Amino acid sequence: MVEKKTKTAAKKTAKTTVKTTAKKTTRRRAQEEALVETMVQCMQEKKGQRIVSLDLRKVSGASFDFFVICEVDSAPQARAIADEIDDKVYAGFGEDPLHTEGYANGEWVLLDYGNVLAHIFNKETRQHYRLEDLWGDAGLRVFEEEEN
Repeated sequence: MVEKKTKTAAKKTAKTTVKTTAKKTTRRRAQEEALVETMVQCMQEKKGQRIVSLDLRKVSGASFDFFVICEVDSAPQARAIADEIDDKVYAGFGEDPLHTEGYANGEWVLLDYGNVLAHIFNKETRQHYRLEDLWGDAGLRVFEEEEN
């Protein structure tokens, strides 16, 4: 009798764990997608150009879920976009980037928010590294530039 109760309790625990994991996964995905949208809005507000997102969730070997990419005309513009993303993501999600790179020179600024990375390139650097081609299996979404 005790064994039967233990098996029943174990099944209930397993079902609860699966449901909780599914809810967390759904919540995480929704938060990542909202993070992508926030980054895109920041890039648009600061006149980033050729804005795209790469959905890497189905790409084998990818360590991240999303890249959000834009290009800029100058280092000050790259820093302005990075600052805007930093401010808006903190205000909306309570998160600071886990890592940043390239802020000082502004040729390629990277903001790492775990599974979502923002890449802010000057035109020459973006053409050189061609992340969209490198991750050609990723889902590509192109965003229109915001008009005033």
